[in-house]
Amino acid sequence: MAPLTPKVVVSIDLKSKPWQQKQSLHNRWHPRIPPVAEVKTGELFRVEMVDWTGGAIKDDDSALDVKFLDLSPVHYLSGPIRILDKDGAAAKPGDLLAVEICNLGPLPGDEWGYTATFDRENGGGFLTDHFPCATKAIWYFEGIYAYSPQIPGVRFPGLTHPGIIGTAPSMELLNIWNDRERELVENGLESLKLCEVLHQRPLANLPTTKGCVLGKIKEGTPEWEKIAQEAARTIPGRENGGNCDIKNLSRGSKIYLPVFVEGGNLSTGDMHFSQGDGEVSFCGAIEMSGFLDLKCEIIRDGMKEYLTPMGPTPLHVNPIFEIGPVEPRFSEWLVFEGISVDESGRQHYLDATVAYKRAVLNAIDYLSKFGYSKEQVYLLLSCCPCEGRISGIVDSPNAVATLAIPTAIFDQDIRPKAGKVPVGPRLVRKPDVLKCSYDGNLPTTKNPCSSSTI
Repeated sequence: MAPLTPKVVVSIDLKSKPWQQKQSLHNRWHPRIPPVAEVKTGELFRVEMVDWTGGAIKDDDSALDVKFLDLSPVHYLSGPIRILDKDGAAAKPGDLLAVEICNLGPLPGDEWGYTATFDRENGGGFLTDHFPCATKAIWYFEGIYAYSPQIPGVRFPGLTHPGIIGTAPSMELLNIWNDRERELVENGLESLKLCEVLHQRPLANLPTTKGCVLGKIKEGTPEWEKIAQEAARTIPGRENGGNCDIKNLSRGSKIYLPVFVEGGNLSTGDMHFSQGDGEVSFCGAIEMSGFLDLKCEIIRDGMKEYLTPMGPTPLHVNPIFEIGPVEPRFSEWLVFEGISVDESGRQHYLDATVAYKRAVLNAIDYLSKFGYSKEQVYLLLSCCPCEGRISGIVDSPNAVATLAIPTAIFDQDIRPKAGKVPVGPRLVRKPDVLKCSYDGNLPTTKNPCSSSTI
């Protein structure tokens, strides 16, 4: 008998706001957010989801929606989904939840996405000290390929994946998250030694009632007020999985998630058509609405069997990810290296973040020689299928990070050659990305030896 069509357990109406959906969405992690559906192991089911902003970013010719975006509500997640075994017994704390991605894609009728950088004083990003303005590029999908009117001369296949997939934390784990992130906010600037320009973004996003959506729990009730003040933001990945942004979690992948509450309470969202390693512009994949077709299996007592805690409690574990067999094939790459020396020439000690920043800046400056603005390259490197690596983390004092870019995505040869780089108006890639002005007062980092912006 042919397999059944996936059962839709969370459906999305693109004409409705996130808080108006038939099955309530949520944008926080908390054990008391109630499930909106339940499924049994082995059952094929479909989860639909809005883009991470809930439709706040539009397919238009302006980046003002990015500049003034309220970041307090994101990310909007579909779920939680309660997982039962074939006998009807729920997943239990200490189990592992094996989640297989059978199929995925954009929602029909909504086959487009966007990549953006936030204004430096409203979200910022990895290179916000170099690129303080809000920018946006729209991408349209042709089957497996994406192209953007704002970044001409580039076309590539997408490796579609969910940016967020995770289980609900227990109350004990939630308290661990909030305590350690609060300590970082209160003491981090004095205790950490990373490049100071990266500290001009928030050190962590602590619980806030602003923009909070808690699924079936009605806003304004005493229960909502209590949970909203405790519930963790969805911004970082944590022990429960969450916002890991692993671009290879596509068709055929399997994710082994720790279970911390009865039923597991699986949630997912933040669909990406494509993403580069690091998602460096922050709003940096090709963000879109989408669907996942999933199957689950419960591995009883799997946390103890397969996960080793790296911390003071048995809850300090991390998921395991099994990469699927589907990915774009590229045979030629141009690789850019970075080391632990920042733009001022200051040496850092085995700092992989500074090294990767340097590799990305090297790639941006290089590709801008071929007719692209630096804003175009920054957005492109955030969403194209480029590969980031920590190549060395032991050779004091320099960590070495690399960024590999597939050359086939360009309509011109970008490799170095004898003679000078070609010049002339035919090389300039117009139009440019959609861009706002930066109206803040924070200083912008300048590299005196870099190429001028084209």
